[in-house]
Amino acid sequence: MMIAVLPGHLTFTRSQEDCVRDMSTPIRQIGTALAATAVLVGGLLASPAAAAPGPAPELGGEAALVLADRLGDRSAGAYRDEVTGDLVVTVTDETAARAVRAAGGVARTVERGADDLARVTGALSRSAAVPGTSWYADPVSNQVVVSVDETVTGARLALVEAVAARFGDAVRVERVAGTVETTAAGGDPIYSNGRCSLGFNVYDTAGRPGFLTAGHCTESRTQWMVDGVADAGTTVASNFPGDDFGLVRWVDTTVYRPGAVNLYDGTLRDITGAGNPYVGQTVSKSGSTTGVTTGPVVAVNVTVNYSAGPVTGLFQTSLCVDKGDSGGAVFAGTTALGLHSGSNRAECRAYHQPVADALAAYGVNVY
Repeated sequence: MMIAVLPGHLTFTRSQEDCVRDMSTPIRQIGTALAATAVLVGGLLASPAAAAPGPAPELGGEAALVLADRLGDRSAGAYRDEVTGDLVVTVTDETAARAVRAAGGVARTVERGADDLARVTGALSRSAAVPGTSWYADPVSNQVVVSVDETVTGARLALVEAVAARFGDAVRVERVAGTVETTAAGGDPIYSNGRCSLGFNVYDTAGRPGFLTAGHCTESRTQWMVDGVADAGTTVASNFPGDDFGLVRWVDTTVYRPGAVNLYDGTLRDITGAGNPYVGQTVSKSGSTTGVTTGPVVAVNVTVNYSAGPVTGLFQTSLCVDKGDSGGAVFAGTTALGLHSGSNRAECRAYHQPVADALAAYGVNVY
């Protein structure tokens, strides 16, 4: 077990963004190009000698995630190399490496596969889900990274360290200053006994308009004021903890609700679809407190232990955020990626709920 000490203040902000928000189709559905990549990979895994002739295609971010998932325990994830810009898929054997290269990616051999790292995160979830901690499997270091805030001391700290120590150098523990918390800030743009940020406008299959925001914002809150309009929307679904997303249905249809994100420079960014983030991807966040900030994705499938309970499947970035930004849009170009959940404000360490999970859970689409 490795232990690192980091400065800063770890907090989870409960606010949403004043970004005008939306993206179109839920992204657990991979397009034709990705399906073709999956077919190619399937053939290579079944028969390593049957490589297709001609130059390999260039592997994109979504395709790298699909490929790593298809390789199963023979991969520990994918990421974009911050130096070369290459999409790297980790592998544990040469057969998997050939599949990656044939799909147009860069293969990197690592010691531990997905199942090895899952055993570590599973043990942490079962035995060390202490408020003030978070963890994720890092494809770059091939370790599980555990963050422990300043409230975790004494017997609780000893418990986390004891569980981590069982797995040796497969785990790296980081001590961070500050506390993990979810709090609502007073102010605009959307209010309900506190302020949060609107994430993305959506429509359900019946054509009814609504918007997504953070679940810790919609939890126990029903009526929302938006753009000065009282009771503009009503909470119809809320998932927190476990997940961190909620759905508000527009009641006042006179409120302007474009399928775009507020860039806080007098312009909007049109959103044309939704996707899944990958490590190394450059993303932006639009929030009602800090406006637009940009940075890389640091980790995916992150577990964060709130005082209200754990939230799993988040992704972590180095975006700077503050109270009032929760629920706001996280995006890359014209693609919706997530809803802001919480952060360590001093370190610009932010956590976000993948928007694809919310779209699938509620049967809605960004537009």
